[in-house]
Amino acid sequence: MSYFSFMNERVKRLSIIDVKLVQAAAIFVALIVVKLIPQIMLLNIWWFVALAVLFGLRPVCVFFLKN
Repeated sequence: MSYFSFMNERVKRLSIIDVKLVQAAAIFVALIVVKLIPQIMLLNIWWFVALAVLFGLRPVCVFFLKN
């Protein structure tokens, strides 16, 4: 069994609540990183916008375009 098929099998067990809890944990990890390295917040807002679009593009395409 390949790594990706194993992980897909495991992810299918998660409910929407589990996914949202993982999302919340990732947000809090990001907050911890920002508290430890406050210079990150000195970046121009457009860097954050570009990264949000870049990282959100594939899930949106898979959700709306994949049959």
